[in-house]
Amino acid sequence: MEGSIRCSANYVSLTPISFLDRAAVVYRDRLSLVSGDVTYTWTQTHQRCIKLASSISQLGVGLSPLDVVAVLAPNVPAMYELHFAVPMSGAVLCTLNTRHDSAMVSLLLKHSEAKLVFVDYQLLDIAKGALQILSKITTKLPHLVLILESGHPSPPHAKGTLTYEDLIAKGSLQFEVRRPKDEWDPISLNYTSGTTSNPKGVIYSHRGAYLNSLATVLLNEMRSMPVYLWCVPMFHCNGWCLPWAIAAQGGTNVCQRSVTAEGIFHNIFRHKVTHMGGAPTVLNMIINSPPKVRKPLPGKVEVMTGGAPPPPDVIIRMEELGFNVTHSYGLTETYGPGSICTWKPEWDNLSRDAQAKLKARQGVAHVGMEDLDVKDPHTMKSVPADAKTMGEVMFRGNTVMNGYLKDLKATQEAFKGGWFWTGDLGVKHPDGYIELKDRSKDIIISGGENISTIELEGVIFSHPAVFEAAVVGRPDDYWGETPCAFVKLKEGCSATSDEIIQFCQNRLPRFMAPRTVVFTDLPKTSTGKTQKFVLREKAKAMGSLTKKNASRL
Repeated sequence: MEGSIRCSANYVSLTPISFLDRAAVVYRDRLSLVSGDVTYTWTQTHQRCIKLASSISQLGVGLSPLDVVAVLAPNVPAMYELHFAVPMSGAVLCTLNTRHDSAMVSLLLKHSEAKLVFVDYQLLDIAKGALQILSKITTKLPHLVLILESGHPSPPHAKGTLTYEDLIAKGSLQFEVRRPKDEWDPISLNYTSGTTSNPKGVIYSHRGAYLNSLATVLLNEMRSMPVYLWCVPMFHCNGWCLPWAIAAQGGTNVCQRSVTAEGIFHNIFRHKVTHMGGAPTVLNMIINSPPKVRKPLPGKVEVMTGGAPPPPDVIIRMEELGFNVTHSYGLTETYGPGSICTWKPEWDNLSRDAQAKLKARQGVAHVGMEDLDVKDPHTMKSVPADAKTMGEVMFRGNTVMNGYLKDLKATQEAFKGGWFWTGDLGVKHPDGYIELKDRSKDIIISGGENISTIELEGVIFSHPAVFEAAVVGRPDDYWGETPCAFVKLKEGCSATSDEIIQFCQNRLPRFMAPRTVVFTDLPKTSTGKTQKFVLREKAKAMGSLTKKNASRL
């Protein structure tokens, strides 16, 4: 309209960097980070990040908004600080999966063209091996910066190796933080967990990270100054954008190098934790922990879970221990959480089992996401909201990735029709809430009937002897495929294949029950997802249960 102008007075590029600036003023003397006996305030964290950004810049990194700085570290204070310091230097943060081997780390360093790699001392051998592999194909190796831990001996390393605390000590507080000129500029690069193929490099923007951070505050119902316990790996979707979100609310980040049930209860009790997050595997660890490691919760602890649909039985048992579970759904491509199963007051009077089943739904788009729908992939029309008709789950909005690094074809394929295709199959309930039924590649079609592995896994998991379960299709000459369940039993418990099959037949239509049960440990990605492609190969190797021309009976 006439009379309006866009200028620095009314338009500033959105970036999570601003959350740290504000926290240093509003919450200056309050604890920002706790790790064992190490603590920092928001003033200290702000200053450390500025000085670290200064030193990164002095190494010639961040002059281009496409410069990448990689990090290979667990949830330690340095990992948190780098979520601010790297973008403040003008560079792009690339957090690497701590469970990758040297070969994969070298592949990702090469693909991302990282100029600098920060490495935790416990992972130094992995990084050295990666650089050695990389040296055979290029002379442009990233500078290595070693992250040491106070009170722990330093591992053998080359003379002159840069160290994390040295960089902070040498940095200047007068450094002028480099803010994005365009809020669509990249802030981070996240590689998918590679459950089906080699990881893809997912590009996040400053704008998307800013908006999703605020969305996570709302969907976690975080008031100011929360105490957040880090169980979600910060290398996974930038910790679901919570490193930036906690700064926005002036909270305390309780870091833990490894995640154990004992550590979770200890930290909740010691630091009066109010919020935490974790995949269903973490929740499973908590509910199956021995009584001796449990401690009374100082108050209700809000838990956001995602990564895989949580079995209703897990939700029930978590809430019996004093946790309140909220289910969010998303992918690396949606900055982590993209939907939320928003609770409705009218559900309060339902039975506990009914409430748990509702909480296990994926829900509706959160406030930062424009739209979430279940569509027929052939017509792109929304499926009926009848809780029966299956379609592909699709997202559209400002918290969807910019694209895949150096893979325009894959980006275009993911965005065809103006929506992001998740590859997940689901239904829409009459109230508009969506519910996942399977990954498109995981659905089992047996004799023309669709079998949801998620639904079947939930039933198997409710068996009192079962610790974990995963279901895949086993090729079959007559039926096409039949359900094959891989089951891990709880320690000290026993069950037979026939018992598990009968248990399922008593609770599901007979065709949905597994025809094969294998007792074994489940292969996992570093983010707790079951590697179903490994199980599919095992099921394939078993061959057909029935032979051609066999009677249906």
